[in-house]
Amino acid sequence: MNTRVLCACAVPLVTLSACVSERGPLPNRMAHAATSYLSRAARHPVGWQPWGRDAFELAARLDRPVLLFVGADDCEWCALMDTAVYDDAALAGLINSLFVPIRVDRDERPDVAQRYQAAVQTLSGLRGYPLTVFLTPDGSAFFAGTYFPTDDPITGRGLFQVLPEVARSYRDQRRAVFRQAALVRQLANTKSAGSHGVLRPDEVMIEIEHVRDFVSSATREGGLPPSVSFTRAVGLLLTEYGLSADSGALAAARAALARLVDTITGPAPRGVRDDPPTLVRAGTLRALAQGWALTNEPAYRDAARVLSARLAAGLDVSPRQAVFADQQAFVVSSLLETAATVGDTASEGRALAALDSLLHRAYATGWGVRHAVVGSVQGLLQDQVQVAAACLAAFEATGDVRYRDVAMDIARVLERDFADPLGGFFDASRPDPAAPALADRTKQVWDDVLPGANAWAARVLLALSSATGDARYRRRGEAVLEAFAGAIPGSGVRAASYLEVARVALARR
Repeated sequence: MNTRVLCACAVPLVTLSACVSERGPLPNRMAHAATSYLSRAARHPVGWQPWGRDAFELAARLDRPVLLFVGADDCEWCALMDTAVYDDAALAGLINSLFVPIRVDRDERPDVAQRYQAAVQTLSGLRGYPLTVFLTPDGSAFFAGTYFPTDDPITGRGLFQVLPEVARSYRDQRRAVFRQAALVRQLANTKSAGSHGVLRPDEVMIEIEHVRDFVSSATREGGLPPSVSFTRAVGLLLTEYGLSADSGALAAARAALARLVDTITGPAPRGVRDDPPTLVRAGTLRALAQGWALTNEPAYRDAARVLSARLAAGLDVSPRQAVFADQQAFVVSSLLETAATVGDTASEGRALAALDSLLHRAYATGWGVRHAVVGSVQGLLQDQVQVAAACLAAFEATGDVRYRDVAMDIARVLERDFADPLGGFFDASRPDPAAPALADRTKQVWDDVLPGANAWAARVLLALSSATGDARYRRRGEAVLEAFAGAIPGSGVRAASYLEVARVALARR
Protein backbone atom coordinates (compact mmCIF):
# COMPACT_ATOMS: atom_id res chain seq x y z
CA MET A 1 0.00 0.00 0.00
CA ASN A 2 1.04 3.59 -0.42
CA THR A 3 -0.40 4.63 2.97
CA ARG A 4 -0.20 2.70 6.22
CA VAL A 5 -2.01 4.83 8.76
CA LEU A 6 -4.68 3.97 11.27
CA CYS A 7 -8.00 5.33 10.07
CA ALA A 8 -9.98 8.03 11.75
CA CYS A 9 -13.40 6.98 12.94
CA ALA A 10 -16.53 8.83 13.97
CA VAL A 11 -17.06 6.57 16.98
CA PRO A 12 -15.47 8.36 19.97
CA LEU A 13 -12.91 6.20 21.70
CA VAL A 14 -12.49 6.70 25.41
CA THR A 15 -9.58 6.06 27.71
CA LEU A 16 -8.18 2.64 28.43
CA SER A 17 -10.10 0.51 30.87
CA ALA A 18 -10.41 -3.02 32.11
CA CYS A 19 -10.97 -5.63 29.45
CA VAL A 20 -14.12 -7.58 28.97
CA SER A 21 -13.78 -10.70 31.04
CA GLU A 22 -12.74 -13.83 29.21
CA ARG A 23 -15.42 -16.49 28.91
CA GLY A 24 -13.26 -19.41 27.98
CA PRO A 25 -10.47 -19.73 25.41
CA LEU A 26 -11.36 -19.56 21.71
CA PRO A 27 -9.84 -22.44 19.75
CA ASN A 28 -7.93 -21.64 16.58
CA ARG A 29 -9.94 -23.31 13.79
CA MET A 30 -7.64 -22.67 10.84
CA ALA A 31 -5.96 -26.08 10.67
CA HIS A 32 -8.48 -27.52 8.24
CA ALA A 33 -9.00 -24.40 6.12
CA ALA A 34 -9.22 -24.85 2.36
CA THR A 35 -6.37 -22.49 1.46
CA SER A 36 -2.72 -22.49 2.45
CA TYR A 37 -2.96 -18.85 3.50
CA LEU A 38 -5.58 -19.67 6.11
CA SER A 39 -4.13 -22.99 7.24
CA ARG A 40 -0.74 -21.39 7.97
CA ALA A 41 -2.49 -19.24 10.58
CA ALA A 42 -3.22 -22.38 12.62
CA ARG A 43 0.10 -21.79 14.41
CA HIS A 44 -1.03 -18.39 15.70
CA PRO A 45 -2.05 -18.10 19.36
CA VAL A 46 -5.05 -16.07 18.11
CA GLY A 47 -8.29 -18.05 18.20
CA TRP A 48 -9.08 -17.49 14.52
CA GLN A 49 -12.56 -18.55 13.40
CA PRO A 50 -13.48 -19.27 9.77
CA TRP A 51 -15.88 -16.96 7.99
CA GLY A 52 -19.42 -18.22 8.49
CA ARG A 53 -22.63 -18.03 10.44
CA ASP A 54 -21.18 -19.92 13.41
CA ALA A 55 -18.61 -17.21 14.08
CA PHE A 56 -21.19 -14.42 14.09
CA GLU A 57 -23.56 -16.44 16.26
CA LEU A 58 -20.66 -16.92 18.69
CA ALA A 59 -20.06 -13.16 18.76
CA ALA A 60 -23.75 -12.54 19.48
CA ARG A 61 -23.80 -15.19 22.20
CA LEU A 62 -20.69 -13.77 23.90
CA ASP A 63 -21.84 -10.20 23.20
CA ARG A 64 -18.47 -9.30 21.71
CA PRO A 65 -17.46 -7.35 18.64
CA VAL A 66 -15.77 -9.18 15.78
CA LEU A 67 -12.17 -8.56 14.72
CA LEU A 68 -12.13 -9.34 11.00
CA PHE A 69 -8.76 -9.73 9.28
CA VAL A 70 -8.71 -10.09 5.48
CA GLY A 71 -5.38 -10.92 3.88
CA ALA A 72 -3.82 -12.82 0.99
CA ASP A 73 -0.79 -14.87 0.03
CA ASP A 74 0.66 -12.15 -2.19
CA CYS A 75 0.27 -9.33 0.33
CA GLU A 76 3.53 -8.28 1.98
CA TRP A 77 1.85 -6.23 4.71
CA CYS A 78 -0.43 -9.17 5.52
CA ALA A 79 2.63 -11.37 6.00
CA LEU A 80 4.21 -8.73 8.21
CA MET A 81 1.16 -8.61 10.48
CA ASP A 82 1.16 -12.39 10.69
CA THR A 83 4.75 -12.59 11.85
CA ALA A 84 5.17 -9.36 13.80
CA VAL A 85 1.69 -8.98 15.29
CA TYR A 86 -0.42 -12.11 15.47
CA ASP A 87 2.42 -14.32 16.72
CA ASP A 88 2.55 -12.22 19.90
CA ALA A 89 1.08 -14.35 22.72
CA ALA A 90 0.16 -11.38 24.92
CA LEU A 91 -1.66 -9.64 22.10
CA ALA A 92 -3.41 -12.88 21.18
CA GLY A 93 -4.66 -13.19 24.75
CA LEU A 94 -6.10 -9.69 24.50
CA ILE A 95 -7.82 -10.49 21.20
CA ASN A 96 -9.21 -13.77 22.47
CA SER A 97 -10.67 -12.16 25.56
CA LEU A 98 -12.19 -9.10 23.89
CA PHE A 99 -13.28 -10.22 20.42
CA VAL A 100 -14.30 -13.05 18.19
CA PRO A 101 -11.49 -13.01 15.60
CA ILE A 102 -12.41 -14.06 12.05
CA ARG A 103 -9.86 -14.59 9.32
CA VAL A 104 -10.63 -14.44 5.57
CA ASP A 105 -8.52 -15.22 2.52
CA ARG A 106 -9.14 -12.42 0.02
CA ASP A 107 -8.71 -14.75 -2.95
CA GLU A 108 -11.06 -17.39 -1.56
CA ARG A 109 -13.74 -14.85 -0.66
CA PRO A 110 -13.30 -11.81 -2.93
CA ASP A 111 -16.94 -10.91 -2.34
CA VAL A 112 -16.33 -10.53 1.40
CA ALA A 113 -13.08 -8.67 0.76
CA GLN A 114 -14.70 -6.19 -1.62
CA ARG A 115 -17.59 -5.57 0.73
CA TYR A 116 -15.36 -4.72 3.67
CA GLN A 117 -12.83 -2.86 1.56
CA ALA A 118 -15.69 -0.49 0.73
CA ALA A 119 -16.43 -0.18 4.44
CA VAL A 120 -12.77 0.59 5.23
CA GLN A 121 -12.69 3.25 2.54
CA THR A 122 -15.92 4.76 3.85
CA LEU A 123 -14.58 4.87 7.41
CA SER A 124 -11.04 6.00 6.69
CA GLY A 125 -10.46 6.86 3.04
CA LEU A 126 -7.83 4.09 2.87
CA ARG A 127 -7.54 1.33 0.28
CA GLY A 128 -5.36 -1.71 0.45
CA TYR A 129 -4.63 -4.95 2.24
CA PRO A 130 -4.71 -6.26 4.84
CA LEU A 131 -8.12 -5.18 6.02
CA THR A 132 -8.52 -4.89 9.79
CA VAL A 133 -12.20 -4.30 10.48
CA PHE A 134 -14.16 -4.24 13.71
CA LEU A 135 -17.74 -5.46 13.32
CA THR A 136 -20.91 -5.73 15.33
CA PRO A 137 -22.17 -9.31 15.71
CA ASP A 138 -24.43 -8.84 12.67
CA GLY A 139 -21.38 -8.11 10.48
CA SER A 140 -21.64 -4.31 10.25
CA ALA A 141 -18.34 -2.39 10.29
CA PHE A 142 -17.91 0.43 12.80
CA PHE A 143 -14.12 0.92 13.03
CA ALA A 144 -11.42 -0.05 10.55
CA GLY A 145 -7.93 0.34 9.20
CA THR A 146 -5.37 -1.59 7.19
CA TYR A 147 -2.01 -2.37 8.82
CA PHE A 148 -1.73 -1.98 12.60
CA PRO A 149 1.53 -2.49 14.55
CA THR A 150 1.52 -4.45 17.77
CA ASP A 151 2.35 -1.58 20.07
CA ASP A 152 2.59 2.17 19.58
CA PRO A 153 2.14 3.92 22.93
CA ILE A 154 3.23 7.31 21.60
CA THR A 155 0.51 7.67 18.95
CA GLY A 156 -1.94 5.14 20.40
CA ARG A 157 -2.19 3.41 17.02
CA GLY A 158 -0.90 -0.01 18.04
CA LEU A 159 -3.28 -2.89 18.64
CA PHE A 160 -2.33 -2.98 22.32
CA GLN A 161 -3.83 0.49 22.53
CA VAL A 162 -6.65 0.15 20.01
CA LEU A 163 -8.19 -3.16 21.04
CA PRO A 164 -9.28 -2.21 24.59
CA GLU A 165 -10.56 1.14 23.32
CA VAL A 166 -12.72 -0.44 20.63
CA ALA A 167 -14.06 -3.04 23.08
CA ARG A 168 -14.84 -0.32 25.65
CA SER A 169 -16.70 1.73 23.05
CA TYR A 170 -18.68 -1.31 22.00
CA ARG A 171 -19.62 -2.03 25.62
CA ASP A 172 -20.29 1.49 26.94
CA GLN A 173 -21.36 3.39 23.81
CA ARG A 174 -23.43 0.69 22.15
CA ARG A 175 -26.02 3.02 20.64
CA ALA A 176 -23.39 5.21 18.97
CA VAL A 177 -21.51 2.17 17.68
CA PHE A 178 -24.60 0.69 16.06
CA ARG A 179 -25.55 4.05 14.54
CA GLN A 180 -22.07 4.30 13.06
CA ALA A 181 -22.26 0.75 11.72
CA ALA A 182 -25.66 1.36 10.12
CA LEU A 183 -24.39 4.53 8.43
CA VAL A 184 -21.28 2.81 7.08
CA ARG A 185 -23.38 -0.04 5.73
CA GLN A 186 -25.78 2.36 4.03
CA LEU A 187 -23.00 4.43 2.44
CA ALA A 188 -21.08 1.39 1.22
CA ASN A 189 -24.21 -0.15 -0.31
CA THR A 190 -25.15 3.13 -1.97
CA LYS A 191 -21.75 3.40 -3.64
CA SER A 192 -22.10 -0.09 -5.12
CA ALA A 193 -25.67 0.32 -6.34
CA GLY A 194 -24.73 1.85 -9.68
CA SER A 195 -26.03 5.02 -11.23
CA HIS A 196 -28.15 4.75 -14.35
CA GLY A 197 -27.52 7.16 -17.18
CA VAL A 198 -27.04 7.66 -20.88
CA LEU A 199 -23.75 6.53 -22.39
CA ARG A 200 -22.40 9.83 -23.70
CA PRO A 201 -19.29 9.88 -25.95
CA ASP A 202 -18.12 13.24 -24.60
CA GLU A 203 -18.20 12.05 -20.98
CA VAL A 204 -16.35 8.86 -21.90
CA MET A 205 -13.65 10.86 -23.69
CA ILE A 206 -13.21 13.23 -20.74
CA GLU A 207 -12.61 10.29 -18.42
CA ILE A 208 -10.19 8.69 -20.88
CA GLU A 209 -8.20 11.93 -20.84
CA HIS A 210 -8.12 11.78 -17.04
CA VAL A 211 -6.79 8.22 -17.20
CA ARG A 212 -4.14 9.33 -19.70
CA ASP A 213 -3.02 12.09 -17.33
CA PHE A 214 -2.91 9.62 -14.42
CA VAL A 215 -0.83 7.09 -16.36
CA SER A 216 1.56 9.80 -17.53
CA SER A 217 2.01 11.15 -14.02
CA ALA A 218 2.41 7.72 -12.42
CA THR A 219 4.96 6.66 -15.03
CA ARG A 220 6.92 9.89 -14.78
CA GLU A 221 7.05 9.89 -10.99
CA GLY A 222 7.73 6.16 -10.71
CA GLY A 223 5.97 5.89 -7.37
CA LEU A 224 3.20 3.51 -8.38
CA PRO A 225 4.18 -0.17 -8.85
CA PRO A 226 2.37 -2.03 -11.63
CA SER A 227 -1.07 -3.33 -10.71
CA VAL A 228 -3.96 -4.88 -12.60
CA SER A 229 -5.67 -1.48 -12.66
CA PHE A 230 -2.54 0.10 -14.12
CA THR A 231 -2.28 -2.49 -16.90
CA ARG A 232 -5.97 -2.01 -17.71
CA ALA A 233 -5.40 1.75 -17.93
CA VAL A 234 -2.55 1.19 -20.40
CA GLY A 235 -4.81 -1.11 -22.43
CA LEU A 236 -7.49 1.58 -22.52
CA LEU A 237 -5.02 4.12 -23.94
CA LEU A 238 -3.86 1.68 -26.59
CA THR A 239 -7.47 0.97 -27.55
CA GLU A 240 -8.09 4.70 -27.83
CA TYR A 241 -5.08 5.07 -30.10
CA GLY A 242 -6.28 2.19 -32.27
CA LEU A 243 -9.70 3.81 -32.66
CA SER A 244 -8.74 7.46 -33.05
CA ALA A 245 -4.97 7.61 -33.71
CA ASP A 246 -4.66 9.84 -30.62
CA SER A 247 -0.92 10.47 -30.40
CA GLY A 248 -1.20 11.65 -26.79
CA ALA A 249 -2.77 8.37 -25.72
CA LEU A 250 -0.05 6.43 -27.54
CA ALA A 251 2.74 8.48 -25.98
CA ALA A 252 1.41 7.86 -22.47
CA ALA A 253 0.95 4.15 -23.22
CA ARG A 254 4.46 3.83 -24.67
CA ALA A 255 6.05 5.33 -21.59
CA ALA A 256 4.05 3.00 -19.36
CA LEU A 257 4.86 -0.02 -21.53
CA ALA A 258 8.57 0.73 -21.23
CA ARG A 259 8.19 0.54 -17.50
CA LEU A 260 6.16 -2.67 -17.72
CA VAL A 261 8.83 -4.24 -19.90
CA ASP A 262 11.36 -3.53 -17.15
CA THR A 263 9.30 -5.67 -14.76
CA ILE A 264 9.40 -8.78 -16.96
CA THR A 265 12.92 -9.91 -16.05
CA GLY A 266 12.75 -8.66 -12.46
CA PRO A 267 10.94 -9.94 -9.38
CA ALA A 268 7.22 -10.51 -9.55
CA PRO A 269 5.57 -7.08 -9.72
CA ARG A 270 3.44 -6.02 -6.79
CA GLY A 271 0.63 -3.53 -7.03
CA VAL A 272 -0.27 -0.75 -4.66
CA ARG A 273 -2.86 -3.10 -3.17
CA ASP A 274 -0.60 -6.16 -3.34
CA ASP A 275 -2.35 -7.50 -6.42
CA PRO A 276 -1.48 -11.16 -7.15
CA PRO A 277 1.69 -11.05 -9.30
CA THR A 278 0.28 -13.60 -11.74
CA LEU A 279 -2.71 -11.37 -12.46
CA VAL A 280 -0.49 -8.32 -12.89
CA ARG A 281 1.59 -10.26 -15.38
CA ALA A 282 -1.52 -11.43 -17.22
CA GLY A 283 -2.67 -7.82 -17.52
CA THR A 284 0.82 -6.78 -18.62
CA LEU A 285 0.80 -9.48 -21.32
CA ARG A 286 -2.41 -8.07 -22.77
CA ALA A 287 -0.96 -4.56 -22.89
CA LEU A 288 2.32 -5.71 -24.46
CA ALA A 289 0.58 -7.75 -27.16
CA GLN A 290 -1.70 -4.82 -27.90
CA GLY A 291 1.29 -2.50 -28.10
CA TRP A 292 3.07 -4.86 -30.50
CA ALA A 293 0.00 -5.11 -32.74
CA LEU A 294 -0.36 -1.32 -32.94
CA THR A 295 3.29 -0.22 -33.18
CA ASN A 296 5.32 -3.20 -34.48
CA GLU A 297 7.84 -2.48 -31.73
CA PRO A 298 9.89 -5.72 -31.39
CA ALA A 299 10.62 -5.10 -27.71
CA TYR A 300 6.93 -5.48 -26.91
CA ARG A 301 6.64 -8.74 -28.84
CA ASP A 302 9.78 -10.20 -27.28
CA ALA A 303 8.74 -9.26 -23.75
CA ALA A 304 5.25 -10.64 -24.39
CA ARG A 305 6.70 -13.99 -25.51
CA VAL A 306 8.81 -14.26 -22.36
CA LEU A 307 5.83 -13.40 -20.21
CA SER A 308 3.49 -15.71 -22.09
CA ALA A 309 5.79 -18.69 -21.57
CA ARG A 310 6.13 -17.90 -17.87
CA LEU A 311 2.38 -17.62 -17.37
CA ALA A 312 1.69 -20.80 -19.31
CA ALA A 313 4.18 -22.74 -17.21
CA GLY A 314 2.38 -21.57 -14.08
CA LEU A 315 -0.92 -23.08 -15.19
CA ASP A 316 0.12 -26.58 -14.11
CA VAL A 317 -1.32 -27.17 -10.65
CA SER A 318 -1.90 -30.22 -8.50
CA PRO A 319 -5.47 -31.58 -8.24
CA ARG A 320 -5.66 -30.57 -4.57
CA GLN A 321 -4.20 -27.09 -5.00
CA ALA A 322 -6.55 -24.18 -4.39
CA VAL A 323 -7.51 -22.77 -7.78
CA PHE A 324 -9.95 -19.90 -8.10
CA ALA A 325 -11.96 -19.83 -11.29
CA ASP A 326 -11.89 -16.07 -11.81
CA GLN A 327 -8.12 -15.73 -11.50
CA GLN A 328 -7.31 -18.85 -13.51
CA ALA A 329 -9.68 -17.82 -16.30
CA PHE A 330 -8.22 -14.30 -16.49
CA VAL A 331 -4.74 -15.76 -17.03
CA VAL A 332 -6.06 -18.25 -19.59
CA SER A 333 -7.95 -15.62 -21.56
CA SER A 334 -4.89 -13.33 -21.52
CA LEU A 335 -2.83 -16.12 -23.05
CA LEU A 336 -5.45 -17.07 -25.63
CA GLU A 337 -6.19 -13.50 -26.68
CA THR A 338 -2.50 -12.73 -27.24
CA ALA A 339 -1.04 -16.03 -28.49
CA ALA A 340 -1.67 -15.46 -32.19
CA THR A 341 -0.55 -11.86 -31.98
CA VAL A 342 2.86 -12.67 -30.49
CA GLY A 343 3.24 -16.05 -32.21
CA ASP A 344 3.24 -18.35 -29.18
CA THR A 345 1.37 -21.51 -30.16
CA ALA A 346 2.90 -23.55 -27.32
CA SER A 347 1.41 -21.28 -24.67
CA GLU A 348 -1.90 -21.32 -26.50
CA GLY A 349 -2.00 -25.11 -26.26
CA ARG A 350 -1.27 -25.08 -22.55
CA ALA A 351 -3.91 -22.41 -22.00
CA LEU A 352 -6.53 -24.50 -23.83
CA ALA A 353 -5.63 -27.53 -21.71
CA ALA A 354 -5.94 -25.45 -18.53
CA LEU A 355 -9.33 -24.12 -19.67
CA ASP A 356 -10.60 -27.63 -20.37
CA SER A 357 -9.48 -28.71 -16.90
CA LEU A 358 -11.13 -25.70 -15.30
CA LEU A 359 -14.41 -26.34 -17.10
CA HIS A 360 -14.32 -29.99 -16.08
CA ARG A 361 -13.73 -29.16 -12.42
CA ALA A 362 -15.71 -25.97 -11.86
CA TYR A 363 -18.42 -25.62 -14.53
CA ALA A 364 -21.79 -27.34 -14.86
CA THR A 365 -24.26 -26.72 -17.68
CA GLY A 366 -27.16 -24.63 -16.46
CA TRP A 367 -25.46 -23.90 -13.12
CA GLY A 368 -22.49 -21.79 -14.12
CA VAL A 369 -19.06 -21.75 -12.50
CA ARG A 370 -18.05 -22.41 -8.90
CA HIS A 371 -15.47 -20.04 -7.45
CA ALA A 372 -13.10 -22.64 -6.02
CA VAL A 373 -12.35 -25.92 -7.78
CA VAL A 374 -11.52 -27.38 -4.35
CA GLY A 375 -14.06 -26.46 -1.69
CA SER A 376 -17.65 -25.32 -1.79
CA VAL A 377 -17.52 -21.53 -2.28
CA GLN A 378 -20.48 -20.56 -4.44
CA GLY A 379 -19.92 -19.08 -7.86
CA LEU A 380 -19.63 -15.30 -8.09
CA LEU A 381 -20.25 -12.92 -10.97
CA GLN A 382 -16.52 -12.52 -11.52
CA ASP A 383 -16.17 -16.29 -11.98
CA GLN A 384 -18.93 -16.39 -14.58
CA VAL A 385 -17.67 -13.49 -16.69
CA GLN A 386 -13.99 -14.44 -16.57
CA VAL A 387 -14.70 -18.04 -17.61
CA ALA A 388 -17.09 -16.88 -20.34
CA ALA A 389 -14.41 -14.51 -21.64
CA ALA A 390 -11.85 -17.32 -21.67
CA CYS A 391 -14.27 -19.54 -23.58
CA LEU A 392 -14.88 -16.85 -26.18
CA ALA A 393 -11.12 -16.40 -26.57
CA ALA A 394 -10.83 -20.18 -27.04
CA PHE A 395 -13.62 -20.12 -29.64
CA GLU A 396 -11.84 -17.32 -31.50
CA ALA A 397 -8.56 -19.25 -31.41
CA THR A 398 -9.90 -22.68 -32.39
CA GLY A 399 -13.34 -22.28 -33.94
CA ASP A 400 -14.59 -25.02 -31.60
CA VAL A 401 -18.26 -24.21 -31.01
CA ARG A 402 -18.38 -25.99 -27.67
CA TYR A 403 -16.51 -23.05 -26.13
CA ARG A 404 -18.98 -20.58 -27.60
CA ASP A 405 -21.84 -22.71 -26.29
CA VAL A 406 -20.42 -22.62 -22.76
CA ALA A 407 -20.22 -18.81 -22.95
CA MET A 408 -23.82 -18.68 -24.14
CA ASP A 409 -24.92 -20.95 -21.29
CA ILE A 410 -23.12 -18.76 -18.76
CA ALA A 411 -24.87 -15.73 -20.22
CA ARG A 412 -28.19 -17.44 -19.51
CA VAL A 413 -27.08 -18.12 -15.94
CA LEU A 414 -26.20 -14.45 -15.55
CA GLU A 415 -29.69 -13.39 -16.57
CA ARG A 416 -31.40 -15.95 -14.36
CA ASP A 417 -29.31 -15.74 -11.19
CA PHE A 418 -27.38 -12.45 -11.17
CA ALA A 419 -29.40 -9.84 -13.06
CA ASP A 420 -30.70 -6.81 -11.18
CA PRO A 421 -34.05 -5.58 -12.57
CA LEU A 422 -32.74 -2.03 -12.03
CA GLY A 423 -29.71 -2.69 -14.24
CA GLY A 424 -26.41 -4.53 -14.22
CA PHE A 425 -25.55 -7.73 -12.38
CA PHE A 426 -25.16 -8.52 -8.70
CA ASP A 427 -21.79 -9.84 -7.53
CA ALA A 428 -23.37 -13.00 -6.11
CA SER A 429 -26.39 -15.08 -7.07
CA ARG A 430 -27.76 -14.86 -3.53
CA PRO A 431 -27.00 -12.98 -0.31
CA ASP A 432 -24.28 -14.26 1.99
CA PRO A 433 -26.01 -16.15 4.83
CA ALA A 434 -23.13 -15.63 7.27
CA ALA A 435 -24.15 -12.22 8.58
CA PRO A 436 -27.36 -10.17 8.44
CA ALA A 437 -25.35 -7.12 7.38
CA LEU A 438 -24.56 -8.85 4.09
CA ALA A 439 -28.19 -9.46 3.19
CA ASP A 440 -28.03 -6.75 0.52
CA ARG A 441 -26.24 -7.85 -2.64
CA THR A 442 -23.84 -5.39 -4.24
CA LYS A 443 -22.68 -4.63 -7.78
CA GLN A 444 -19.08 -3.95 -8.77
CA VAL A 445 -18.01 -2.24 -11.99
CA TRP A 446 -14.64 -0.64 -11.25
CA ASP A 447 -11.32 -2.48 -11.52
CA ASP A 448 -9.69 -3.97 -8.47
CA VAL A 449 -7.66 -7.17 -8.17
CA LEU A 450 -9.45 -8.17 -11.40
CA PRO A 451 -11.25 -6.01 -13.96
CA GLY A 452 -14.64 -4.79 -12.75
CA ALA A 453 -17.12 -7.65 -12.95
CA ASN A 454 -19.93 -5.65 -14.57
CA ALA A 455 -17.53 -4.07 -17.04
CA TRP A 456 -16.31 -7.55 -18.00
CA ALA A 457 -19.90 -8.77 -18.23
CA ALA A 458 -20.63 -6.04 -20.78
CA ARG A 459 -17.45 -7.03 -22.66
CA VAL A 460 -18.56 -10.67 -22.76
CA LEU A 461 -22.03 -9.79 -24.01
CA LEU A 462 -20.65 -7.61 -26.79
CA ALA A 463 -18.24 -10.38 -27.78
CA LEU A 464 -21.11 -12.89 -27.80
CA SER A 465 -23.00 -10.63 -30.18
CA SER A 466 -20.02 -10.72 -32.56
CA ALA A 467 -19.57 -14.48 -32.16
CA THR A 468 -23.24 -15.35 -32.73
CA GLY A 469 -24.58 -12.48 -34.83
CA ASP A 470 -27.34 -12.03 -32.23
CA ALA A 471 -27.95 -8.31 -31.64
CA ARG A 472 -29.76 -9.07 -28.39
CA TYR A 473 -26.41 -9.67 -26.70
CA ARG A 474 -25.18 -6.29 -27.91
CA ARG A 475 -28.26 -4.53 -26.59
CA ARG A 476 -27.91 -6.30 -23.25
CA GLY A 477 -24.23 -5.37 -23.01
CA GLU A 478 -24.99 -1.73 -23.69
CA ALA A 479 -27.74 -1.83 -21.07
CA VAL A 480 -25.19 -3.00 -18.52
CA LEU A 481 -22.94 -0.09 -19.43
CA GLU A 482 -25.84 2.34 -19.10
CA ALA A 483 -26.62 0.98 -15.63
CA PHE A 484 -23.39 2.62 -14.43
CA ALA A 485 -23.07 5.52 -16.87
CA GLY A 486 -24.19 8.03 -14.26
CA ALA A 487 -21.12 7.19 -12.18
CA ILE A 488 -18.63 7.95 -14.98
CA PRO A 489 -17.75 11.55 -14.01
CA GLY A 490 -14.76 11.46 -11.68
CA SER A 491 -14.51 7.67 -11.77
CA GLY A 492 -10.73 7.72 -12.28
CA VAL A 493 -8.30 5.01 -13.29
CA ARG A 494 -10.31 2.20 -11.69
CA ALA A 495 -12.90 2.69 -14.45
CA ALA A 496 -10.39 1.76 -17.19
CA SER A 497 -12.05 -1.53 -18.17
CA TYR A 498 -15.50 0.06 -18.18
CA LEU A 499 -14.26 2.98 -20.28
CA GLU A 500 -12.58 0.65 -22.78
CA VAL A 501 -15.73 -1.43 -23.26
CA ALA A 502 -17.84 1.72 -23.50
CA ARG A 503 -15.46 3.29 -26.03
CA VAL A 504 -15.59 0.21 -28.25
CA ALA A 505 -19.38 -0.04 -27.95
CA LEU A 506 -19.79 3.61 -28.95
CA ALA A 507 -17.41 3.20 -31.89
CA ARG A 508 -19.51 0.31 -33.24
CA ARG A 509 -22.79 2.24 -33.21
